[in-house]
Amino acid sequence: MYNNTEQLTPEFKETVRNWIDENTNKISEWHQKIWHFAEPAFREYKSARWYVELLTEYGFDVEAGSGDMPTAFAARWSNGEGPVVAAYAEYDAVPGNCQAATTHQAPRKGLSRFAAGHTDPHSALGIGSLTGLLATQAAMIKHNIAGTLVYFGEPAEKVRASKPYHAAKGYYDGIDAFLSFHPCYMLPLSNTTRWDTHCGPAFSVVYSFECTQPETWLNTGEGSPIAASHSSARAPGAMTALTMMQTLTESTRANMQANTGHWSLSEAILACPQATADNLPHHVAQIQYLCRVPSLEMGETIMQVLNKNAQLAAEAAHCTVEEIGVTKSRPGLANHVMAQLTYDNLVEAGAPKMDSAAIKVAQEIQANLGLEPMASPFMEAVSTCISPQDAERELRKMLPEWQTHFTSDDYTEMCWHAPTVRLYVGRPMLKAPKGVTYPAWVLNALGGIPECIDPMIFSAGKTIAGTMIDLLTQPSVLAAAQEEFKQRTGGGIGGSQWMAPMLPADFTPPTYLKWPEYITTARGEEWCIPTAPNDHA
Repeated sequence: MYNNTEQLTPEFKETVRNWIDENTNKISEWHQKIWHFAEPAFREYKSARWYVELLTEYGFDVEAGSGDMPTAFAARWSNGEGPVVAAYAEYDAVPGNCQAATTHQAPRKGLSRFAAGHTDPHSALGIGSLTGLLATQAAMIKHNIAGTLVYFGEPAEKVRASKPYHAAKGYYDGIDAFLSFHPCYMLPLSNTTRWDTHCGPAFSVVYSFECTQPETWLNTGEGSPIAASHSSARAPGAMTALTMMQTLTESTRANMQANTGHWSLSEAILACPQATADNLPHHVAQIQYLCRVPSLEMGETIMQVLNKNAQLAAEAAHCTVEEIGVTKSRPGLANHVMAQLTYDNLVEAGAPKMDSAAIKVAQEIQANLGLEPMASPFMEAVSTCISPQDAERELRKMLPEWQTHFTSDDYTEMCWHAPTVRLYVGRPMLKAPKGVTYPAWVLNALGGIPECIDPMIFSAGKTIAGTMIDLLTQPSVLAAAQEEFKQRTGGGIGGSQWMAPMLPADFTPPTYLKWPEYITTARGEEWCIPTAPNDHA
């Protein structure tokens, strides 16, 4: 068994890079699978099953449905006693973003344009981290390196679910280090790692309005014995409550917080009354709110306003209201040792490089949009590394001095259980002529075209694997990362500055709600919004 002599690391990293280079076709095919599944939050049945089956083939012990989530999993593989290093996959897509992997705007074959599609893309996030995981496993086997690899399937990141549940239920206990990877989604965070300003917390809730006693609306005791009498005024009902909730919230949005701090509040209607125009009140309607905030205090204040609005809307519409919790995630915690270690491995692995095939695709997209194709159509940031320190300085220019967290993602949950790095690798992004803004479908399409997205996956995989090898084989590096974790938490887990999970261990994930999904009918599998004739333009 390898005894952690640190000078052997270069040979190990050569093994992981060779494994990835030898398996590029297979890795690309894996990504195409998940990208085309394009399943939305809590409904990633095919994607999760695919990961579970593949990891099982590679010798991992896999718990499917971990954390009481049907589309989550927790996998573990050990090569003897040693460090425990963890990474994860995400694979949820976004409703309303169905785009084919092509150079013009079109939905994927046979689907409504309103179906789900990968935007960030989480498909490449998952396959990138999986690539790093399996390359590390190959090196551990070849060189007999001791240690344990843990890999989580994290569904529903778009509603900030999954990781808070796994954390609360103890799945992150006993991990020595976490690696979090995401394709670039904003500059300057491309081919770098987060330094100090990590993602902030998020709060999400569903308000379920029900008109349970419509017969008591304006009831004087002398009304018609027919509950739905056409000669009587009917109760406003659940749809009225929902629309009043939405209107109240829009009216009070500016009063929830000061106009600073880059906070946001978004909503989605999950369930509406049945499609009927009869003289009956609408019985049930549900609306989800998700707030992304720089601090927990701001999130709590916004929730107070939302709760008050829900109670007022329910009372006015003769309804009851149930508050169904979706998530509460913690803010991120920096770890400079992990950030620098991972960045160094990114530089060694190399940022993504766009070859002539990728350039040809990009030029075709520009031509199809009526633009003059560029000789170098991709942004320099796609293939250029920026140190975490320089990225931090650029990021801080757009933030007030008091703000310590920016944007939102629930990898932050892992930060409070072990030293954690947040890695960003450049994804295919096109240069835009002055005055031109590309439509959203362009970025979505590039995320599914192999020539353009595969370089990012390979670069991420090599970076992740290199970092894992360092953590497994260099005790001093892992010890330094853990010492920093102890200092920042005031003693580690349970320390004076440590933050416990915000959800109870017995929290029930609300997977039973009417989240958007594909359905199977006599017509076959289709999106919940049927495909219209003009959807195939």
